[in-house]
Amino acid sequence: MYKHLFGPVPSRRLGMSLGVDLVPKKVCSLNCVYCEVGKTTTLTIDRQEYIKYDTVIKELTHYFKNNPDPDYITFSGYGEPTLNSRIGDIIKFSKKHKPDIPIAILTNGTLLYDKNLRRELLAADVVLPSLDAATEKGFLKINRPPRTLTLAKYIQGLINFRKEYKGKIWLEVFILPDYNTNENELVALKEAILKIQPDSVQLNTLDRPGIKDNLRAATLLELQQVVDFWQLKNVEIIAAAQERKKIQSYRKDAETAIIETIARRPCTLDDLSKILGLHVNEINKYLDVLEAANKIEVVHLKRGLFYQIKNK
Repeated sequence: MYKHLFGPVPSRRLGMSLGVDLVPKKVCSLNCVYCEVGKTTTLTIDRQEYIKYDTVIKELTHYFKNNPDPDYITFSGYGEPTLNSRIGDIIKFSKKHKPDIPIAILTNGTLLYDKNLRRELLAADVVLPSLDAATEKGFLKINRPPRTLTLAKYIQGLINFRKEYKGKIWLEVFILPDYNTNENELVALKEAILKIQPDSVQLNTLDRPGIKDNLRAATLLELQQVVDFWQLKNVEIIAAAQERKKIQSYRKDAETAIIETIARRPCTLDDLSKILGLHVNEINKYLDVLEAANKIEVVHLKRGLFYQIKNK
């Protein structure tokens, strides 16, 4: 059982992806209203060795010796992975011991203003930063950053990284109706995208409840309207959750274990993680599919969001 590795997780973009988690729950530089992992408990842009290098290396060494190679090694997890000050050293270790496995960085991109971090990420094969708003009002409303992080600093970091980085940049934009879908927000986002020049812009939206109750997912029509409004050639809509089930790395046993656990009693995301010994990011992938298939539903109780079998 690994504490800081999870998966492989089924991903349309990254296939069979081994997750590497470098921060405790939930240390992040943002407190996004839509986050499926939950509220940020430590809101910071202070880079530290939150999870010790030696601990992660020990787990990776064991995994490499005892498992088939995944399609990607993906740095993501409970919070913002680039907050870990040793991420560059862990990337180097992975590249040295498994040079044929590409490395992906799932990041909100907020810390790319730091030239040292930008240098550390140069060895990655693909970086997937996010940008949900390009106006100060939208940034504060959606992402809720610490006071020390400005939008201008954030976007400039993405622009600078593009100039220095030779790998692929897949920029994710999370579309939330009534938050970033008005003309002013969309125009500002397009202007920022043109400055950042990512290889791909990937539109995503809510699969499951976020932190705030008044959120709703954008419809396929609304997402397509964003694509049509921007008129950029490199924009795509990320596949819906139900399509994840078609991926080769989708584990039927994990899906069954989740259903059987919820059938006994409603569970929170954290409950499922503790009971099944799976990382919350991995469980989230299966919950998305089960909700899309109308097999489970979410109920709001005093202790939080609970998942239960849906009565048909």
